[in-house]
Amino acid sequence: MLDIKFIRENKELIKLGAKKKHIHFDVDMLLELDDKRKELLHVVEQKRATQGQVGQKIVSAAPEEKHQLLNEMTLLKDDLQKEEEQLKKIMKDWKEMMLQVPNIPDMSVPEGKDDSENVEVRTWGDLPKFSFEPKNHIDLMNNLDLVDFERGTKIAGFRGYILKNEGMRLQQAVLNYALDVMIKKGFTPMTVPSLVRKETLMGTGYLPQGEDDLYKTQDEEYLAGTGEVSTMSYFSDEILDKKDLPIKFVAFSPCFRREAGSHGKQTKGLYRVHEFFKLEQIVICEASHTESVMHHEALTENAEEILQGLTIPYRVVVNCGGDLGLGQVKKYDIEAWIPSEERYGETHSSSYFHDFQTRRLNIRYTDEDKKRLAHSLNNTAIAVPRVLIQIIENNQNEDGSITIPEVLRPYMGGLEKITKK
Repeated sequence: MLDIKFIRENKELIKLGAKKKHIHFDVDMLLELDDKRKELLHVVEQKRATQGQVGQKIVSAAPEEKHQLLNEMTLLKDDLQKEEEQLKKIMKDWKEMMLQVPNIPDMSVPEGKDDSENVEVRTWGDLPKFSFEPKNHIDLMNNLDLVDFERGTKIAGFRGYILKNEGMRLQQAVLNYALDVMIKKGFTPMTVPSLVRKETLMGTGYLPQGEDDLYKTQDEEYLAGTGEVSTMSYFSDEILDKKDLPIKFVAFSPCFRREAGSHGKQTKGLYRVHEFFKLEQIVICEASHTESVMHHEALTENAEEILQGLTIPYRVVVNCGGDLGLGQVKKYDIEAWIPSEERYGETHSSSYFHDFQTRRLNIRYTDEDKKRLAHSLNNTAIAVPRVLIQIIENNQNEDGSITIPEVLRPYMGGLEKITKK
């Protein structure tokens, strides 16, 4: 959420930001609503003050005057009640519109309507050259008894899966490896809830726009699609000390996504599943664009270091305006190579928000006796089982076995290769 004063003073900038993000938002309508809100609020406050003054007069009034004052109080109360109801409705509409104001993208964000127009920034690693026709991860994992999609679907429905044997061990190895990398970089490890209140999703910007992709419980709670939601809410309504910034977390959580709107896309295998696990990087820093940019690059480098350790070829793309969310100022996607499809597939997303999330969550810090809204950033450290696709396919051998990346072997009891039993 942006500050209404900033929106009013930068109306044209908001319009340009919405246009670049391909988001329809009527800033003039918001400002008209804000004018009505302020005008009615002033009227309501004046009548409340008048009501208080009349109430004081009634206490000390003579009997004949008291009757007149009571009639006056009744009329005031009726008028005030009507205007308070009107104010309540305007406030509701105003808050809903405020939650829809898009954050302004950075000047370096390229133009474009969707992910097909994202711009490649750099690549790493040589694409593997096989002396045989590479298999996809589904065939490789089925052949080695690492996964059971049939029973997974029987149990959990569409996109269900079960990892087993070395498949399950490989997933745990990846998580433990990535966690160790992040801890060595000074990130505080956390396990955070997936079951969250509506307010946490509102605060991080996943509601109201992203509701279609969220699972909801009968108690009006939600299952989050990323640990960012809980971790960012950790300091909601709190005042931090500047000397403690930046605060860096790496948060583990199960994640749930309905994948609304993705029907027909990667319906088979592990690429797009409803339930998965993530380690998420979160940074809360001081309110400085320079600081945000510095941490954004560092978070991206952390994810790249993890993929480099796994020796997976990848590329980094900067997301165009139309592929940015409501709150993101800038975003990188990291996409790792999938040999069977001869394409890169997204494994990480790295974003910064300035104070868009912290304003909603009311996360502030003291700076020379002033209270300022902090800035926030996040990026995937690793997400599984998706990255298993790239690990398995890039390390496959002609006989169908999988060579385990060296960095993962200590987490798998020294096992160097997964072979058919």
